[in-house]
Amino acid sequence: MTEDPFPEVRWGRDPGPLARRAIGMIAGSKPGAWLIRQGTPLDRWLLRNSGGRFTILGPMAVPLLLLTTIGRKSGQRRQIPLSYMREGDRLFLVGSNFGQEHHPAWALNLSADPNAWVTMGGKEIPVLATEIVGDEHGRIYQKFVDYVSNYDTYQHRTDRDIKVFALAKR
Repeated sequence: MTEDPFPEVRWGRDPGPLARRAIGMIAGSKPGAWLIRQGTPLDRWLLRNSGGRFTILGPMAVPLLLLTTIGRKSGQRRQIPLSYMREGDRLFLVGSNFGQEHHPAWALNLSADPNAWVTMGGKEIPVLATEIVGDEHGRIYQKFVDYVSNYDTYQHRTDRDIKVFALAKR
């Protein structure tokens, strides 16, 4: 039996499809996205200090993890809480950046250096990121949309190609 490379953790329980739909509508609105961005520093602090065990935003969306990248300009470790989806032995991240016109810094950092770390359930796990393109990009992005509809809003809010990454344990 193969050991799962990533712990199965989730703060809170899945709110269900109706609640996720309402959450997606709020999070997909510009004021809702702004509010979430404002709460991100507090959530980052809580996730970091709990070793990725607790979050204020997790019960509202897909599970959260802490992603640590190396800054492409600074060379320093950068950490951010992100929603993820799991499929087999890989995790997936979407660089929606709430539909803003620019890619999030973490996505640019992963493009520059795919070696990163995720913190989940109190464990820091080294990962290798691969940008997903083509049909798989569409399929994975649709999984996010199907789970929480705000990803569809983000996709239509920007003209840029939203990056999707697969993370595998190094």
